Amino acid sequence: MAKTKKAKQPVIPDEVGLDFARAWVEFPDPADDEQVFRCDLTWLTSRWSCVFGSGCQGIKAGRADDGCCTLGAHFSDEEDEERVAGHVARLTPEIWQFHEVGTDPDGDGWTQVDEDGERQTRRWKGSCIFQNRPGFGGGAGCALHILALREGREPLETKPDVCWQLPVRRTYEWIDRPDDTRVLQVSIGEYDRRGWGPGGHDLHWWCTSARSAHGAGKPVYESYRAELVEMMGPEAYARLVELCEERMAALLPVAPHPADGGAAAAGR
Repeated sequence: MAKTKKAKQPVIPDEVGLDFARAWVEFPDPADDEQVFRCDLTWLTSRWSCVFGSGCQGIKAGRADDGCCTLGAHFSDEEDEERVAGHVARLTPEIWQFHEVGTDPDGDGWTQVDEDGERQTRRWKGSCIFQNRPGFGGGAGCALHILALREGREPLETKPDVCWQLPVRRTYEWIDRPDDTRVLQVSIGEYDRRGWGPGGHDLHWWCTSARSAHGAGKPVYESYRAELVEMMGPEAYARLVELCEERMAALLPVAPHPADGGAAAAGR
């Protein structure tokens, strides 16, 4: 009797596509009459969570342990770099694996200039010099993040702007209204592959659209409270919470994030 072949299970890609319906809400900034916020409720109420060290595949193939630290961090401006420098001065060899390299007075330090002339954290051995590798006694991951936790601070105080803001993206646009008035529109949304520019499509993997990084924990507007307050201000954040909670209470919310609820299918 011929053996019956077992049907193959369909392979479910971990990442969803970039284009899908999103629910945006716009509201005036309670603290600034000349500013409005435009927020992506689909993203902010999604169940995304950082899976660094527990399922993160990394943005470069073969370097999953790097997470999104492979390219180093570009500073948003001089103030950003100066702020980080103040915290770097408090790092010790016990919590920063490459302390000797980064502080060597005869070496290249912990910063560098990229091919476009922009300043960033130095890349060392294939990743950001502040990234402690697995097995380091002081803990794997960002040394500046570890410093913040040890001192009872929010990591956004010690890390470069781009590091603590990811994967939330803030953009600005001046809007000219029909009555000849102008307002600054601040958009708060998902830092998807497009947020990286054209090169974002070449990333090995990216978490915001990955099912394996969705479906557990608190919604983004809660888990990223400190970061959103810093980006929006406390009054605007409080209004955002109200709008997010209204959406969460809806029996059939419009335009849910397609990666939500896919953790089981992705093998988590």
